[in-house]
Amino acid sequence: MHDAARTANLLGAAALAVNDHALGAVSRAAGTSTSAAAALVVLLTSPGLSVTELGRHIGLSQSAAARMVDSLQTAGLVERHPGAGREVRVSPTPAGRDAASRLLRARTQSLSELISVLDVDEQRALTDLLTTLLDRLYAEVRSSEYLCRLCDRPSCTTNATCPVGQAERDREG
Repeated sequence: MHDAARTANLLGAAALAVNDHALGAVSRAAGTSTSAAAALVVLLTSPGLSVTELGRHIGLSQSAAARMVDSLQTAGLVERHPGAGREVRVSPTPAGRDAASRLLRARTQSLSELISVLDVDEQRALTDLLTTLLDRLYAEVRSSEYLCRLCDRPSCTTNATCPVGQAERDREG
């Protein structure tokens, strides 16, 4: 007989540990908070977002996003540009793009080390399970930008279909 409560508990423990492992690597590589690291990754693929849009992508209020952008600008990682009306647009500087690339490499290395204990068949099975879980999570969160705020997008979309992007298309279509 399968013990679903045990499986759920194991998932929770693993999710928390994986999160701590990956975010530690990301924060060390970027030299920023996790939110600021996510902002750099988002801006790497979507430069020119408004402060409000950037906050929405990473789960921050407009005022919290503005404070974070202030700190990133002080660090020389982003720059502000005037938008329409009072809107302010944010783009990464060359140093910001470098930091985003570094933190994505650190995230990939950290997570690759974790899955290296699995053989190829186990990694394929894990991919299938994660695809199912991400589809379910998208149904709750309904924001691919938020779910994928620290994703290395090319690794998920080169020669494959991003499960979160597919979930979004399926629900919009």
